[in-house]
Amino acid sequence: MSYEVTATRRRPQHFEDLIGQEFVAETLKNSITSGQIAHAYLFSGPRGCGKTSTARILAKALNCEKGPTPSPCGTCAHCLEITKGSSLDVIEIDGASNTSVNDVRQIKDEVMFPPNSSRYKIYIIDEVHMLSTSAFNALLKTIEEPPPYVVFIFATTELQKVPATIKSRCQQFNFRLVPVEKVKNLLADAAKELGIQADDEALYWIARESTGSIRDAYTLFDQVAAFSDGHITYEKIRDKLGLVGVDRLNELFEKCAAGKPDDALNVLDSYLQSGISIEQLISNSANYIRSLLLIKNGITKESLLGNAAERYSADVIKTWNAIQIERALSIFLQLYRDVRYSLSPRYELELAFSRLCWLSQYVSPAEVKAAVDSAHALLSGAAAAPQPKPAGTPHQSVSNAAGANDAAAPETTRQEVQQTADDQQDVSSAAQSTSSGIPH
Repeated sequence: MSYEVTATRRRPQHFEDLIGQEFVAETLKNSITSGQIAHAYLFSGPRGCGKTSTARILAKALNCEKGPTPSPCGTCAHCLEITKGSSLDVIEIDGASNTSVNDVRQIKDEVMFPPNSSRYKIYIIDEVHMLSTSAFNALLKTIEEPPPYVVFIFATTELQKVPATIKSRCQQFNFRLVPVEKVKNLLADAAKELGIQADDEALYWIARESTGSIRDAYTLFDQVAAFSDGHITYEKIRDKLGLVGVDRLNELFEKCAAGKPDDALNVLDSYLQSGISIEQLISNSANYIRSLLLIKNGITKESLLGNAAERYSADVIKTWNAIQIERALSIFLQLYRDVRYSLSPRYELELAFSRLCWLSQYVSPAEVKAAVDSAHALLSGAAAAPQPKPAGTPHQSVSNAAGANDAAAPETTRQEVQQTADDQQDVSSAAQSTSSGIPH
């Protein structure tokens, strides 16, 4: 028996096998059960999340000998032909290579003929957004009023490129990326099926690298299984694929947290000399810092971190606060954007790690503002505080007595005294203004 890749071997054959697309599966099953079958469907979503597989399952559900049924048998002639791709009544068309209006005219001519042996004649057009504007316009009337035995199923990864006139004539289903935990479970089942031992840490890494695409996860799984000799470990993945790994990053970032740029740059040089690419090191470092930030905020979920929280350096987590770790992450995200246009990517990388060595001294704008506000409040409080009065002196006693006599003086006398004081103050101010204008 010829080798079959995991993505093909484990392609979903029933609605229950669609992982992460429960809403789509339940809606289609209920529609088939109630007999409310639309004449056109539009499946959109990221690559490798089950759009084409769902289209084939729907075709089997409609043309199964026991159907229409939400649970096709998978053993009748129609189901087997659809699974193999040899059914005459289920036509799969690649929209990327059949973009002209002539291809659509051929479909319009074929639609007039009923199915050969099945209940429905189903057209599955993949990457439908690649059709030309003329081709879309030629499809409009056919999609709006097709014969009762014809069903169109469109699939696309770029929904925004599909004309609104097409969308309005179809039932739309949006497919979502699959969570990391579910992808990891699927990989564990695939490894068990092949008799391969796989560590959870390695499977989590594959699941994260797939970014929610099951097909990408299976493809990477096949590649890793090929060099793992029956046991998939993170260390083998790290060594074979040129990754840095958590242990090496712990060593490098501990030097930075300790403020030792000479040691950090020497460790960095040894990693680059071992064949690790600069882009890979930047990517792994950004992932590492992101995990530190999550741990600093109390998140230890392995599916988010990619590794067990205990594997990350406790010294780095203790030395840097959350604001400093955010700053480190922003440095590497900007580095990834800048390195493409740099004079020397290595210089940029060395500069980034050199900056990390003084990250412990970094003060964020928010902390500066808080310090300024605190100092302002302190100074304002000191200015507003009442001044303590010194103990009374004989001179003050005489002044107080004079003040008492002044209070007893007539009102006209007090006004004359106040006017004399104001005149003296005006004369003093004028003298100061005159003196300030004289050059020295």
